[in-house]
Amino acid sequence: MTTIYQWLIKREAEYLAPYAQKAAASKGRAIPEAEDCIRTDYMRDRDRIIHSKSFRRLKHKTQVYISPGNDHYRTRLTHTLEVSQISRTIGKALGLNTDLIEAIALGHDVGHTPFAHAGEEILNKLLPGGFKHSENSVRVLTHLEQGPKGRGLNLCEETLIGILQHSGLEKDDSGYNTLEGQVVRYADKIAYIQHDIDDSMRAGILKLSDIPREYLEVLGEGHGERIATLVQDLVHYSKKNIAQGKLKISLSPDVYQALSGLREFMFSTIYFGPLCLAERQRAIYVIEFLFNHYLRYYEQLPQFYLEIAETEGLERGVADYISGMTDNYCIMMFKKLVIPRSYIPLK
Repeated sequence: MTTIYQWLIKREAEYLAPYAQKAAASKGRAIPEAEDCIRTDYMRDRDRIIHSKSFRRLKHKTQVYISPGNDHYRTRLTHTLEVSQISRTIGKALGLNTDLIEAIALGHDVGHTPFAHAGEEILNKLLPGGFKHSENSVRVLTHLEQGPKGRGLNLCEETLIGILQHSGLEKDDSGYNTLEGQVVRYADKIAYIQHDIDDSMRAGILKLSDIPREYLEVLGEGHGERIATLVQDLVHYSKKNIAQGKLKISLSPDVYQALSGLREFMFSTIYFGPLCLAERQRAIYVIEFLFNHYLRYYEQLPQFYLEIAETEGLERGVADYISGMTDNYCIMMFKKLVIPRSYIPLK
């Protein structure tokens, strides 16, 4: 009698493209596990990530605008969901494994710091050896999250490589990153550049007329139109690559140049612009204060991070604690340590 798991494996072999990553061909987990009766390994990876504490904390981590006071602005969680949706659309059109794509997309930013790239920037300076959120996402999933048998979720190698390699716009990782992982890397850029434009226009600090016409003429005027252009171009050009024997996900040259130019425009105008820069400096001050405070008063660290400090070094334990904080918790701890409180009871 065929089990549901066996049926799923057979279905992948029959319906996915020859170049897609099949769960049956996975390089597996660091610790071997018995197969699940109704899920493939990539489905299990997805479920483990979405049920993790680090995934839930994304709802209170900054995407671009710190504490905007408006529910319509993106957070790190809504960004992650948009990346998942875009990458699954691309993957489905290319006949790829959308279970693996979803696992990579949902886990790609779980290692992000509070206050977005401002937090990453200061931790990169403070932590010996540096700090990158892509590497930290893998660390969170392999060392810090609590799995059924101790530390780590014991995810498949393909999931972890896809998460590790998601940063950067153009890189040739076709030799070791699956097509599914490459899809997520592009979907990440498609999502954040377009939704950051949308949020910036909502905030009143960017107008459509501010964006160079050369990019809009290629990608489109509206938010949805630009995403559709990028997704469709990525699918069609990647199909050409694959037909020529190149297992590489990429945009056509003209569309790539437009996306790259738009990304550079957003960095110079918004991400490092005067409004975001002022908030970045405040965020950097808060994180640097907390980092130095816990280095001095390390006994105030939670027991879990004290154990990391004892085995991997104090700076590593402090960085793990702070990088896992949400914006709200980070601000709360700063206030708790800095703002005076009266100990005289009110009558």
